[in-house]
Amino acid sequence: MKKEWIEKGYVDEQVDKTIDLKQEIRRLCKEKDAIILAHYYTVGEIQDIADFVGDSLALARKAAETDAKVMVMCGVHFMAETCKLLSPDKTVLCPDLTAGCSLADSCKAEDLKKYKEEHPGYKVVSYVNTTAAVKALTDCVVTSGNAEKVINSFPKDEKIIFGPDYNLGNYINSVTGRHMLLWNGGCHVHEKFSVEAIVKLRQEHPEALVMAHLECKAPVLAIADVKGSTATMLHYAEQHPEQKEYIIATEAGILHELERNCPGVTFYPVPPEVSEGGVGCSCNECEYMKKNTLEKIYNSLKYGWPTVEVDPAIAKDAVKPIEKMLSLS
Repeated sequence: MKKEWIEKGYVDEQVDKTIDLKQEIRRLCKEKDAIILAHYYTVGEIQDIADFVGDSLALARKAAETDAKVMVMCGVHFMAETCKLLSPDKTVLCPDLTAGCSLADSCKAEDLKKYKEEHPGYKVVSYVNTTAAVKALTDCVVTSGNAEKVINSFPKDEKIIFGPDYNLGNYINSVTGRHMLLWNGGCHVHEKFSVEAIVKLRQEHPEALVMAHLECKAPVLAIADVKGSTATMLHYAEQHPEQKEYIIATEAGILHELERNCPGVTFYPVPPEVSEGGVGCSCNECEYMKKNTLEKIYNSLKYGWPTVEVDPAIAKDAVKPIEKMLSLS
């Protein structure tokens, strides 16, 4: 493997412009007995060539079930780690190893270990957006789609540390009546959605319903008509064909699947919070998810790299909370 490829974290080789990339990717999948898993937040052309598109819970389930020898995880690094934990004997490819996650980065294993030691007797429930090392310190993993159900499976008097997403934990506390200790982490995309931006869109589109992801702040969730995971949003829009307009407070990649499944419906993405100087803080897209490209997928299949590996000493503990979540979901 070229040194510069290893340093960049992906195969940086020019792809022949004359080939049909989508067709060649599917050919390589057949040749190598590979499947492509894509998160809803990846770009539309990747979702179009994937064998399976879903949220974190659905992708974890597919990783546990697949008979394919190779999985190409088009998402972010922790998702590829989850695939490897559930299928240790399979090859897991991550088209760009630098596709990280601000939420996972907000909770380091060494910090969580110290926090656990400071709070003896507490169970740890971690959002799936965490590293394998954090999962190894966790009793059960959750996603935004099943967090309420999983938390309700614990005794009412159970002492729980929940992390790293503060907003999700705060929401679960509010709907379950729990008093979980919350880790102060957050998603850099969802943190930027504001009530002001949603109110402005509502004034422009008074017939639109607001759908917000549970990683959004409490004031945003308070004015949302539909609150939940990406899968919840999709399901709601599909089950209510009479509703023709929605305001969407989550990563913009979900619009591709919403528009594909709900023709004739208009979806308005909430823009990010604007600073006092009038300049947007960022866009409503995750730059890490967007590191996945057709070129990188093609090269990863062609060269069988970058692969994701998990230290066996960590993996034996990290897989347990994922398996527990799957058993409860």
